[in-house]
Amino acid sequence: MEFKKSMTRLVPGLLLAALSSLASAADNAPLSMSGNFEHRDGKVLFQAICQGCHMSDAKGAQGGGAYPALAANPRLAAAAYPIYVVSNGQGGMPNFMEYLDDEQIAAVINYVRTNFGNTYTDKVTVEAVKAVTKR
Repeated sequence: MEFKKSMTRLVPGLLLAALSSLASAADNAPLSMSGNFEHRDGKVLFQAICQGCHMSDAKGAQGGGAYPALAANPRLAAAAYPIYVVSNGQGGMPNFMEYLDDEQIAAVINYVRTNFGNTYTDKVTVEAVKAVTKR
């Protein structure tokens, strides 16, 4: 019974501390309170979203799951392919259409397609993304 009383006092304090921490980090947080990403720059979006699985050098990883390399990836040559994958997800990758708007999807794809040994300079447009996301 004493444990339950102490937890009743402790939990609201922990929640308040967590919320305070989130509020103080809000200026640097990539997510808004609605759960959507705020940034528009492809590099920042890659660092916030993609590199956790695909690694900072975009060479992918093996371990608890297989995370394909984005570096020097010939599958990125056809712009529709990464648009579809980022928008709808594939395998263990979630869809990001819920969190990114079409402009952000285009920005992160353009960043990946022009970095990490990829030299696909034809830009993915918002219109091309809209054709896939149908929003």
